[in-house]
Amino acid sequence: MRLESGGSSDYVEDRRGRRMGGPMMGGGLGLGGLILVLLFSWLTGTDPTSILSLVSNGSGVEDADTPGVTGSPITDQAGRFATDVLNDLQPTWARILGARYRPTTLVLFTDATQSGCGFAQAATGPFYCPSDQKVYIDLAFFDELHRRFGAPGDFAQAYVLAHEVGHHVQNLLGIERQMRHAQQADPRQANELSVRLELQADCFAGVWGHSTQERQLLDPGDVEEGLAAAAAIGDDRLQRQAGQRVSPESFTHGTSAQRTQWLRRGLEEGTVEACDTFAAR
Repeated sequence: MRLESGGSSDYVEDRRGRRMGGPMMGGGLGLGGLILVLLFSWLTGTDPTSILSLVSNGSGVEDADTPGVTGSPITDQAGRFATDVLNDLQPTWARILGARYRPTTLVLFTDATQSGCGFAQAATGPFYCPSDQKVYIDLAFFDELHRRFGAPGDFAQAYVLAHEVGHHVQNLLGIERQMRHAQQADPRQANELSVRLELQADCFAGVWGHSTQERQLLDPGDVEEGLAAAAAIGDDRLQRQAGQRVSPESFTHGTSAQRTQWLRRGLEEGTVEACDTFAAR
């Protein structure tokens, strides 16, 4: 891909390198250390919580819901690329949706973090949280996409981010909320509705990809990289890789064929209207 490289954005929050705080005050203190603190507090008449707070602050353990750094230049290659993709996604969707579009924030984290949707770990993969309207990703997922799923390439990585921003678009348009209400009304359709939501996010990723094609930002083979990534993370393929039988009733994102079909539709049509997965057979 030939994206404009800036490496900074007011909508990228870099939390990488931070550690999640423990469930108790005192950070890395063991039981013995905690007893010593309480004994010192009793002897000196000092408030023990103030001592524990000082110990925690000195241990390097940070509270995960403290905002990360935004707007500062990002120097590592993966971080710069993710920022550049976001910087192209946002104005593209602003042009498509007009005043309905509001920017999302991309949160980069390491291993685990706190989101508006609760505690999150890298093992869950990239995700979008409707509650705080942020996209979360541990960029180590890009390496996993290559090594574990056999889907290398910069457009494969861009597709992952575009899919999550597609969820943001669904949230802004009220689609995500309507889907949740439909799931509550008929729990038997919950998985199917989830699949349709995910496939639409794939199609929305393709809509952005269509825009990059029109602006001649893609290199030969980029589209194939994106389609390969969509196929690599289909529910049926993931279940086979895990040694499980293919179980359509447990699908949440769609088969490899479905994911590539809807990503391709977005790439070819380039419109929101072409992505009505809920009306499709």
